[in-house]
Amino acid sequence: MTSQIFAPGVQQVLDTVGIFVFALSGGLLAVRKNLDIFGIAVLAEVTALGGGVFRDLIIGAVPPAAFQNMGYFFTPLVAALVVFFLHPEVQRINRTIQVLDAAGLGLFCVTGTAKAHDFGLGSVADIALGMATAVGGSVARDLLAHELPSLLRWDRALYAVPALVGSTIVAVLIGLDRLDGVTGTLAALAAFVFRLLALRYDWRAPRAWHRGSSTVDDAA
Repeated sequence: MTSQIFAPGVQQVLDTVGIFVFALSGGLLAVRKNLDIFGIAVLAEVTALGGGVFRDLIIGAVPPAAFQNMGYFFTPLVAALVVFFLHPEVQRINRTIQVLDAAGLGLFCVTGTAKAHDFGLGSVADIALGMATAVGGSVARDLLAHELPSLLRWDRALYAVPALVGSTIVAVLIGLDRLDGVTGTLAALAAFVFRLLALRYDWRAPRAWHRGSSTVDDAA
């Protein structure tokens, strides 16, 4: 199977670390929104697993992996407890969390694209679902917290675009029959480095040309 890029044990560790870091970001947003322990746990779960669950439901891989592997399901709960008791300390290492989050973004866009391909989808669908795997949880998190999703906000550094680049590289590698552990790692690194550069230099997508004001006027 294409999605078996890494050895099962390595894949399990990488997935768990990525899920844990994504869950931390969800928990921190819950704290900023003054939610209780249940709210923290919900946002942690949704952020960590939302993208993968969405992908699996779309491709028909049911039950989703998050509900077959209890390690995946319980890891966000551990992260939620860490945030609940230690959120000031976690917030102080937010920069480190952003770096690890970028690594998770790179990993999940690669594995998500590969898994979509295993279910017979075309390259465009593979890329879209690879990107959704990486960023879908953050979208669900922001919507539940009544915020405009970060990947749609112009005042935030590029987030979805690095995932799109990583997914596209994987789709090209699949088409060339060159996807393996080494090339898959390089694709994840490309998305990871892109995201870090976007954070470092505050890269943003362009807005509409010839804007007359900083906001769009409501229709009369």
